[in-house]
Amino acid sequence: MPGPDVVPSFDPMLGFETRKERVMIATQEEMESAKLPLEDRDYCAHKLLTYHSCRADKFPFVYQCAHEKHDYLTCEYEDYVLRMKEFERERRLLERQKRLNKAAA
Repeated sequence: MPGPDVVPSFDPMLGFETRKERVMIATQEEMESAKLPLEDRDYCAHKLLTYHSCRADKFPFVYQCAHEKHDYLTCEYEDYVLRMKEFERERRLLERQKRLNKAAA
């Protein structure tokens, strides 16, 4: 069973013809200058920075940042779904490898 901190053991392109690599949009310097905690420095950090700057600009009327908040939370959800799909893919490929090794032996 693959763990949360395990590097994938299979080629990421296995079973795909084309697959876009995920890239960080927010730079390390931007995240450090905004003092983002380590747990928030993920693929959605650029949306969180936009949301925080909106809150700072519109305070005390933070309800006007609902769109930015929604964008950030949607990004977090999609990131979670993608990570679960990757976990499931790794689990299934490990099971397939075990099954093939058992049949070959």
